[in-house]
Amino acid sequence: MFTGKVVLITGASSGIGAATAVHFAKNGAFLSLTGRNQENLQKVASECEKVCKTKPFLVIGDLSNESDTKNILESTVKHYDKLDILINNAGILELGSIENTSLDQYDRVFNTNVKSIYHLTMLAVPHLIKTKGNIVNVSSVNGVRSFPGLLAYNMSKSAVDQFTKCVALELASKQVRVNSVNPGVILTELQKRGGIDEESYKKFLERSKETHALGRPGNPAEVADAIAFLASEHSSFITGVNLCVDGGRHAMCPR
Repeated sequence: MFTGKVVLITGASSGIGAATAVHFAKNGAFLSLTGRNQENLQKVASECEKVCKTKPFLVIGDLSNESDTKNILESTVKHYDKLDILINNAGILELGSIENTSLDQYDRVFNTNVKSIYHLTMLAVPHLIKTKGNIVNVSSVNGVRSFPGLLAYNMSKSAVDQFTKCVALELASKQVRVNSVNPGVILTELQKRGGIDEESYKKFLERSKETHALGRPGNPAEVADAIAFLASEHSSFITGVNLCVDGGRHAMCPR
């Protein structure tokens, strides 16, 4: 499906990014994988090598650092001489309401979840225009619906959704498609890294059986499937879409 395509995936060292990397590897893509954790990124690269003969190109970097972001894009294009697909997956979650948040928290979340996507996409666009490539952003159901206690995160994902639609319109005449996936609760380390302790996380997952219409949280491979669909020719007439991959959570209403 992606034979010969060069795919750059951010946040590829774990969770949705890692599952997406393996999915694209199975389908013949040339991968450029980036993340902050070198050990985890190497493990993902090894998983990719098991399902394809081509070794992924790895770039260690922090997307909240502008020079790292520039290096990620430039080194990828230098290595492969082109770019076909950009998967903006890297993101962080932090707990906080308007009563206990801070400007530091706002800056951390927006720098990683919004500014880095803005910057990397700016840099990638000239190369994607050449290949008539496409972009898939990883947003969240939190960008579509409002949830208390995650103010900066919710706002950042709403920004990603608007960014997706705006850039889709701006690049449509160049035949570059831009879409997002909006996952619900997915079995990754995101919530724990955001500050949820083990006991609260167990309760959170149990509660997810009620907050998702399909009665369960999702797994990273299910989101990877949706990303691959949007990045493939199977969605050649789709652009500017925020696709909820959330077991129906976006459609749920309290009773």
